[in-house]
Amino acid sequence: MTFIEKRKFYTAVFVVTFLVLVGLIIFSSTLGVARISFFESIRIMLDKVPLINRLVSTEGIEKTHHIIVLKIRMPRILLAALVGMGLSVVGSTFQGMFKNPMADPYVLGISSGAAFGATIAMILGLGHRMLGMGLTTVLAFTGAIFTTLIVFHIGRIGNKLPTVTLLLAGIAVNFFLSSMISMMMIFNREQIEKIVFWLMGSVSAASWKQVGILFPIVTTGVIAIAIFARDLNVMATGDETARSLGIEVEKVKKVLLVISSVVVGACVSVSGIIGFVGLMIPHAVRLLLGADHRAVIPFSALGGAIFLVLSDTLARNLIPPGELPVGAITSAFGAPYFIYLLIQNKKKVN
Repeated sequence: MTFIEKRKFYTAVFVVTFLVLVGLIIFSSTLGVARISFFESIRIMLDKVPLINRLVSTEGIEKTHHIIVLKIRMPRILLAALVGMGLSVVGSTFQGMFKNPMADPYVLGISSGAAFGATIAMILGLGHRMLGMGLTTVLAFTGAIFTTLIVFHIGRIGNKLPTVTLLLAGIAVNFFLSSMISMMMIFNREQIEKIVFWLMGSVSAASWKQVGILFPIVTTGVIAIAIFARDLNVMATGDETARSLGIEVEKVKKVLLVISSVVVGACVSVSGIIGFVGLMIPHAVRLLLGADHRAVIPFSALGGAIFLVLSDTLARNLIPPGELPVGAITSAFGAPYFIYLLIQNKKKVN
């Protein structure tokens, strides 16, 4: 397949995948305790689009259905899509940067940092808002960024960022913060249920304000990472080879680490800890479309969004009127997949 043919193929697949995501978002908005038809949901959404709303009639649709679709379900669905997109793209970046198919966004302890910040906020009862967002979210984001800085400084050797020391620093900080969270839960038993639910991951508290804040962070981060796709392709051949071809390996690692940390910190701060998205989706994309990051990054973005919207739809519809944490659903899919990766790697070693 020539370069032009490959590009046309990727473009066609991307358009189809994007349409699948749009269809899934609309379909997901119809599911719940209140049953709303697919076409009703489309009409409710189009009614809010300038110019198009003149061509659409919403007569006969109950007011409560408008509220359910526009104020409850759509913010949640779109937030799930953005979180899935961010985690998946960062996962593809880490797998390419560390040359490890089992690397994911939480490998550097970023999730534990966010969890630590959120736990402090819950224990101190910081329910009021700052910059339009709950202080739990603000402290979770701060904890994620602060943890990244600590890991970065521990793992750095001079001006270099060796992969092994960076990963070991992340693991060490991750275990330390996890133990601190456990101790805080023991000493604040009345908050355990609230903390555990957050740690398991959920987008049930989604709002349009959160979507508005997360959208520019995730989309800008994805575009910025995509700019380094060629560099990641070259770095996959080895750091020494990349340097000989003119890639500033250490600089690229630092920039990608900063961008990835901001994206993951923002995602985790609004959703809690949702595991395996950044592990499964990029690896699946590589199996289907190859290892070229110019394809892996955009398709990981769409794949992550589809996977988390689907997982959240299951989470809120499996046990109505209650719901499961979406992190439990992603783990149910992700843990067997992780075992599969381990078995495959073991076969390669043998």
